[in-house]
Amino acid sequence: MSGASDLHALCNSRDLLDGGLAVSFDVMYAGQTCRAFAIRFRGAVHAYLNRCSHVAMEMDWQPNRFFDDSGRWLLCSTHGAAYDPATGACKGGPCRGGLVTIPLEEREGVVYWQAQYPFAPLAF
Repeated sequence: MSGASDLHALCNSRDLLDGGLAVSFDVMYAGQTCRAFAIRFRGAVHAYLNRCSHVAMEMDWQPNRFFDDSGRWLLCSTHGAAYDPATGACKGGPCRGGLVTIPLEEREGVVYWQAQYPFAPLAF
């Protein structure tokens, strides 16, 4: 388990339904503010930068919608790249590698994202 100061509450566990809408959030990634998203797939929570590996652009086709109609793949709305929700690995279409993973922890009904290099919370 990580140090408590490295964890940032993201949402309640019940906010992430299997194959459902994502919860979006902002992170600092390598010195830039980036959108990220958390999903639940087959009972486990996962988070990725909202950045297609084909072209660095946001993937959701509607706000917080990343899954295809089957609930099996994460899709880039622009070029159709398909990613494995459990690993972020490219599984089809025009991709160059996989999605950038952000560490998550889930405990006591809350999902947390972990700040560790190269991820940091936004500074205000």
